[in-house]
Amino acid sequence: MGETAHTPRPIPSGRASLVHWRAVRDGARATLADGWRAPVQAAAEAVAAAVARGEVVYGINTGFGKLASTRIGPEALAQLQRNIVRSHAAGTGPALPDRVVRLTLALKAASLARGHSGVQPATIAALLGLLAADVLPVIPAQGSVGASGDLAPLAHLALVLIGEGEARLPDGRIAAGAEALREARLAPLELGPKEGLALLNGTQVSTALALDALFAIEDAFAAALVTGALSVDGARGSDTPFDPRIQAVRGHAGQAEVAAALRALLAGSAIRESHRVGDPRVQDPYSLRCQPQVMGAVLDLIRTAAATLATEANAVSDNPLVFAETGEILSGGNFHAQPVAFAADMLALAVAEIGNLAERRIALLTDPVMTGLPAFLAPDPGLHSGFMLAQVTAAALAAETKALAAPRSIDTIPTSANQEDHVSMATGAALRLGAMAGNLATIIGIEALLAAQAVEFHRPLRSSATLEQAIACVRATVPRWTEDRAMAPDIAAARALVEDGTLASLVPLTLPSSSG
Repeated sequence: MGETAHTPRPIPSGRASLVHWRAVRDGARATLADGWRAPVQAAAEAVAAAVARGEVVYGINTGFGKLASTRIGPEALAQLQRNIVRSHAAGTGPALPDRVVRLTLALKAASLARGHSGVQPATIAALLGLLAADVLPVIPAQGSVGASGDLAPLAHLALVLIGEGEARLPDGRIAAGAEALREARLAPLELGPKEGLALLNGTQVSTALALDALFAIEDAFAAALVTGALSVDGARGSDTPFDPRIQAVRGHAGQAEVAAALRALLAGSAIRESHRVGDPRVQDPYSLRCQPQVMGAVLDLIRTAAATLATEANAVSDNPLVFAETGEILSGGNFHAQPVAFAADMLALAVAEIGNLAERRIALLTDPVMTGLPAFLAPDPGLHSGFMLAQVTAAALAAETKALAAPRSIDTIPTSANQEDHVSMATGAALRLGAMAGNLATIIGIEALLAAQAVEFHRPLRSSATLEQAIACVRATVPRWTEDRAMAPDIAAARALVEDGTLASLVPLTLPSSSG
């Protein structure tokens, strides 16, 4: 993306693209586009006016959840907001990765800046201040059911804003909230009416987790097209199944785009030309032949999920909401993260299928009956085991990923004494995507190793210019397998080529976070 932590990335109100969010996730400094302070101030003044009139408004002068019928006196309103932050900081488990916390801070600031949450401009400025200083609240990954917002994880974020909790400093140290604020040159916030609730309500953690995974999945998807094309040449497969006429008569956009990408990746391959005439094989196995159908369906699914997440990233998702133009404060349910849960489940299905298909190609390349190549791609099979166990590792990861792909969006456990009686489980649905994306990157990395080795068995014939570039990328970090050695370092190096976008950059295809 070419962004750094020193590159400002203005976030337009309600219109930020996935390109914006990916830049923030990757370390670009987030700012808000001009014009956000006036609507925010107007909403804060509407809250103050409601309190002055003595109106009873949920979360402003009442208790929370099942305690909503309890009226809180004006003298205790500030304590009420501090109390909700402290009491709701009930998260557990490992801390969220820094890149997810950056996204969460930016998403929360952008949501509050829409001017419907009733917070002070200073509260949004504090969120941006933490981002600018790269002072990142320590947020436990578990504890949200994805309705009434991501309450527990966002409470841990809000603790730092009031000088409590913990945060990671730019040098990696974990510091108490008060020290972290000093590092960021911020003063502890004095929360006004509605502010604690506004910080805690919202889908920003589940959305940040899902976006982080989406970006990783896009890279793995594109890399899988490269390794899939390499496997075609490694197995001396046919490019006929990628003919545009085949795709046109079915009509799915993703299928046609994937086929076009595969044709482009294979264009000019001398290996393909070497067996175009006289090859006794009639058809390739599905893992080669049906790549447009499977990966095209995956592409369509990724784009659907991405569209949902792009909308949610720009959403106002707390409660109640302030409409300053009329002075009304309306209670609703925008904190319910069902759209995020569905999007996360879609991405989980996509990941599982990319991995399933790639693992089958890996298995194909190890089989001398199917390819005519040495068993397990070892130069001297028997004395050397070659890539035998690499396929086993890929199979183990594919099986684990399939188990993780079971839908989470259909689950619900009532909370808050049955006041919150249907929840989305979106946060868990999005959280598991990180492990799935990591498994997938490893599977695709393993395929890169095998496919490169397979193509090199056909020397002096060469693959296409693009695929030879992919092989060169692999060989820059992993030497050709000439005798048995420890496989794990090779797999780790190949996985890195997937995760850092090296292989993805070779694919002539536009994905959601690469276009505005």
